[in-house]
Amino acid sequence: MAKLYFYYASMNAGKSTTLLQADFNYRERGMQTMLYTAAFDDRAGCGTIGSRIGLETEAHTYEAGTNLRAEVEAEIKKRPVDCILVDEAQFLTRDQVLELASICDELKIPVLAYGLRTDFQGNLFEGSGALLALADSLVELKAICECGRKATMNLRVDAEGRAVKAGDQTEIGGNDRYIALCRRHFMERLREAEERQLRLGLAPINDNA
Repeated sequence: MAKLYFYYASMNAGKSTTLLQADFNYRERGMQTMLYTAAFDDRAGCGTIGSRIGLETEAHTYEAGTNLRAEVEAEIKKRPVDCILVDEAQFLTRDQVLELASICDELKIPVLAYGLRTDFQGNLFEGSGALLALADSLVELKAICECGRKATMNLRVDAEGRAVKAGDQTEIGGNDRYIALCRRHFMERLREAEERQLRLGLAPINDNA
């Protein structure tokens, strides 16, 4: 039985590296894969999955309106596909996660999805929430906080390294914009940001801004 897997973690846990290793393992055994990444994530170049250790490969891209099931069906008419691997899976819509589930259940192709669980405010992404609810297997990849504990949260920072508490949910960035922290230090940094605003006599931060 083909399964839907969700590998989730905070930033800098090696999600893309793990995906690329899984892709290599399939291809090393003579199997064929189909890779996806979010169209607007261009840190390694549009349509490229890149890791922090320098590995990269080309991939199909998806946007909110992409019908993944239809694209996979079109692809398997051209060649065998033994596995689908999806990077930045937090940006999937719920409908796309349902499409991935149907690829497993009806087309009998396993799907490995890799992504963040929560955003910089500690809220679930739509894709992550759907994957947590629907995936057959949930696998947490470990990142390390500056204190040595397991990092589970993603802190967004400004150019001076100060915590950012408000803004759009989606903002592409790497180590210059995000820090992986344990929950305790994540909450401490957010409180410091709020206190800084009050000291400066600025209006309280609006989480929905």
